[in-house]
Amino acid sequence: MSDRPADSAPPRFRRWEQRTEVPLFGASLLFLLGYGVRVLAPENIGPWRDIALALVGTTWLVFAADYAVRIRLSGLGPRFVRVHWLDTVVLLLPLLRPLRLIRVYTAVQQRQERARLSLYARVISYAGASALLLGFSSALAVYNQEHKVPGASIRTFGDAAWWACETLTTVGYGDTVPVTPGGRIVASGLMACGLALLGAVTGSFSSWLVQVFTREDEKRPPERE
Repeated sequence: MSDRPADSAPPRFRRWEQRTEVPLFGASLLFLLGYGVRVLAPENIGPWRDIALALVGTTWLVFAADYAVRIRLSGLGPRFVRVHWLDTVVLLLPLLRPLRLIRVYTAVQQRQERARLSLYARVISYAGASALLLGFSSALAVYNQEHKVPGASIRTFGDAAWWACETLTTVGYGDTVPVTPGGRIVASGLMACGLALLGAVTGSFSSWLVQVFTREDEKRPPERE
């Protein structure tokens, strides 16, 4: 997710990425858990909301420390922000960390030397997992922004989850829509991600069908005149 080839990165930088991608993905799930408790839990459940806030803050500090180490190991200095733009975006908006799933898969494959999935299986798996995590994250964010606003149509987390499904699939029934500036910003990002993921799955599936039909045509004996 940068304009610099992976092979041109310093060896120490590549080793750091390989070793930390899986633990950082686990930290991102803890961040999502803490954020979810903070948003959904009632205010009268004692210290749990404070514990969730501490979990969110701690995991974000882990992301910030990883970002600083990456800058140092990359040898790029200030140019790191531009070259590795996805790392910068994910640091500012940790709920977007599911977009790094492809790096997690690469790190696991390199460490365990497992056979690679086919291209189509990888695309569909990545798109499906990313859509699930991004949809849940966006539903939390929009619910947090909308549910207490007068006149909002997203009043429960169920409404927010339904809205996320509509947005990711580009259906847009219009029965639930964000009305706050923050909710609309989240909606804009989710729409862009939904279009990209849907296009990737559609294109991959269409290409797979073309290959299947081509192989079938090649196996079929030629027709006699």
